[in-house]
This record gives sequence, structure tokens and C-alpha cells, in this order.
Amino acid sequence: MNKLPFKETFSEAFQLGGKNILSLIAATVMYVLTIWIPYLNIGTTIAMESIPALLAKGEVIDPFFIFESKYRRNMGEFFILIGLESLVLFVALLLGIIPAFVMSIAWSLAILLFVDKDLKAMDALRKSNELTYGYKWRIFGLTFIFAFCFEFICSLIGLIFKSIDMTWAGGCIVVILALCFVPFGLGLDAAIYRRLTEEKPADNEPDAEVIVEEVIVEE
Repeated sequence: MNKLPFKETFSEAFQLGGKNILSLIAATVMYVLTIWIPYLNIGTTIAMESIPALLAKGEVIDPFFIFESKYRRNMGEFFILIGLESLVLFVALLLGIIPAFVMSIAWSLAILLFVDKDLKAMDALRKSNELTYGYKWRIFGLTFIFAFCFEFICSLIGLIFKSIDMTWAGGCIVVILALCFVPFGLGLDAAIYRRLTEEKPADNEPDAEVIVEEVIVEE
């Protein structure tokens, strides 16, 4: 069964992102404004990375959650995860763009698994590779289409305002548009994460529809 159909995944992405659009924009703005503060910025970075996992659970986001101290608790393991991932991707890049590209998608869920499932660095990387197996091109396709639409709209706006000598206004609109696209980008990550981490019912567990039919027959 295909866990990442394009139409359903995009629909879910816009639903998850749109539900918290104002909170996510506010969190993004606060993150950018405080990124220069040492130590605090580590926790806020981990918190921002965790957003798709929170959205996948259907949680309502409080924009101030990025300052919670719990996100600084496992910063050591976070650096180990980032270090391992960066090192391997660097080596893969030396062997060619394609191996690095494949590995980057294979480990794209590692940070989410780290913050959501409380996995160790190596376990998160291993689990991400397992979950994305067979879905790498789907993940690439979804993110490419989303990024292409964003770039196309921004370029179109830029050309329109440049033609009427109002480049500054076009730039302002593009910035606003970028902030609006952030929640939906996070929603796409959330949809992919939720669909790939969904637990399939065990083969020996009866389907809900079968149970209902059996009850009706007995009555």
C-alpha cells in the first residue's frame, strides 16, 4: 500500500499547517529574532525541528513553546545526531551527488524521531532509514512540487512588481508569502512523518468493518 499518495498527503499537509498557521508564523518570527542568543538558540532550534512531530499528533501549537527548557535537556545527543549525519553526508558527497542525495532523504526523519520518540542518535538514523525505504522518490516528489510552487509564485510576483517599478513592494509581499508558506512546509513534513510512522494493524487483528458486520449478522 502506498502511504504517500500525492493528493491525500498534500491535503493533509495543508490541513495540519493551516490549523496552526498564526502560531507557526509567530514561532518562526520569535526564533529568527532570538537565534543570536547563545545556549537559548540550541533549545529553540531543537524545538523548531520538533514542530512537524507535534503537528502530526494534531496538537495546537503555542508559539512560546520553543523557549521551554526541556528542549535543551538532550542537546548533547542532538549534536551527536547532527555530527554523525553531517559526517556521513560529507563522505557520501565526495562519492557523488546521488549517494548524498539518497542518504539525506533516508535520514530526513531522524531529528523528528529523536525528539518525538526519544531515540538515541544511531537509533534515530537507523529507524529513519527503515521508514523511508521505498518512499524516497515520493518524499522527493512531494517536497520538489511544494518548493517549485513557492518559487514560481515568488518569481511571478517579483516580475509583476518589477514591471511597474515597484520592486520594493514585490519584495515585501514575497517575505510575507514566505512566512505564510512556512506553516504549510512544516505541515508537509508532518504529513509525511505521520503517514510513514503509522502503525499497521497486526495481521491477526480483525478489521473494524469485519467486526461490525459480524455483530449485525448475530443480531
